[in-house]
Amino acid sequence: MYWGDALSTARRATLAGSAVALVAVVVAILVPVAAQQSRVETGDTPVSFYDLKTASLAGAPADLGRYRGMVSLVVNVASKCGYTPQYEGLEQLQREMGGKGFNVLGFPSNDFGGQEPGTAQEIADFCRLTYDVTFPMFAKVATRAGADQSPVYRFLGASGDLPAWNFSKYVIDRHGAVVAFFPSDVTPEDPRLRTAIAQAMAVR
Repeated sequence: MYWGDALSTARRATLAGSAVALVAVVVAILVPVAAQQSRVETGDTPVSFYDLKTASLAGAPADLGRYRGMVSLVVNVASKCGYTPQYEGLEQLQREMGGKGFNVLGFPSNDFGGQEPGTAQEIADFCRLTYDVTFPMFAKVATRAGADQSPVYRFLGASGDLPAWNFSKYVIDRHGAVVAFFPSDVTPEDPRLRTAIAQAMAVR
């Protein structure tokens, strides 16, 4: 073999090695993207509450990503329930902690006892005039498992808990994970709820 032939063989080997390396880099980039796209297309549960999108009570698009980095208390609310006076305590929580990286997020639902039958405007008026609610309120949702279940409650239900009645409460940490669940009879003033919120607030 001539020296020139050996040099050409070495160059071809180097080029082949570079091509393999380039393919490996491309695969490393594209596979996670494809996996993410597949997860979105197949409707798999998002990894974070803050990945979800919904609608405001007024009907405008609402991206829950705006609360990323904060702690949230998610509550399925109703206007004609025995627990409806909890709006007062929820609003108090919002006013105490709303400027400290915390928000109450209200999701009206008519799932239990038909106790949220009103229109979006009726719900908004009731909350404003009766309890002076300032925390974010979203469009009416179905919380129960089924074809019409809200993606928000599909995600929340993956934690193992779904509301059994109005005013059930989820504490969501700064990264969008469910860290605590409380049934309807645990009030906004309950030390157990307050402790769970404080613990979530303490974690960065």
